[in-house]
Amino acid sequence: MSDVAIIDYGMGNLRSVAKAIEHVAPDRQVVVTSDPAVVAAAGRVVFPGQGAMPDCMRELDLRGLREAVREAAANKPFLGICIGQQMLFEHSEEGDVGGLGILPGRVVRFPEDKMAAADGGRLKVPHMGWNGVRQTGPHPLWVGIADSERFYFVHSFYVAPEMAAQVAAETDYGLRFTSAVARDNIFAVQFHPEKSAQAGLQLLANFMRWAP
Repeated sequence: MSDVAIIDYGMGNLRSVAKAIEHVAPDRQVVVTSDPAVVAAAGRVVFPGQGAMPDCMRELDLRGLREAVREAAANKPFLGICIGQQMLFEHSEEGDVGGLGILPGRVVRFPEDKMAAADGGRLKVPHMGWNGVRQTGPHPLWVGIADSERFYFVHSFYVAPEMAAQVAAETDYGLRFTSAVARDNIFAVQFHPEKSAQAGLQLLANFMRWAP
């Protein structure tokens, strides 16, 4: 049994996530796996990824990982990152595809009519680079991280949760969007903590200590 399983469904370079967790928790066993049995046996689970939502959902199903993800999200510390956050929701505008339906809400694209910068210029989509993350309240994964700390983003779509109580952080980019969600044993973020310097490492360290 591993301490933490990083789910590999063929979308994205997961070694950077694994290396970041190994850095903050050198005494813990970290495995990158596409084996549902290994995911089921792990003490905690990280669900990262990058790419287009339809491709991610297809690859997840091809590897027989859908139920393993749903089970992990139901009963153990679970961290979603980027597409791994978006896939937790019910439906995405990207490819008009259904998600896992673990959290109520949908995934939407940045609207063109809102992509205006303060100086009158246009904001680019995808939203790429460092941006502030405004915490909506205390959470064990925010411990030691200043409110409005900057994290690294790369995305064209964002989650729109149905339940305001599940919003853990917000970020401004033309409009205010949800950049982190939390429910029970689930915490999921739109940004990439593994690419976010000390603040990202702190969040991963907090996750490895988290006992929801």
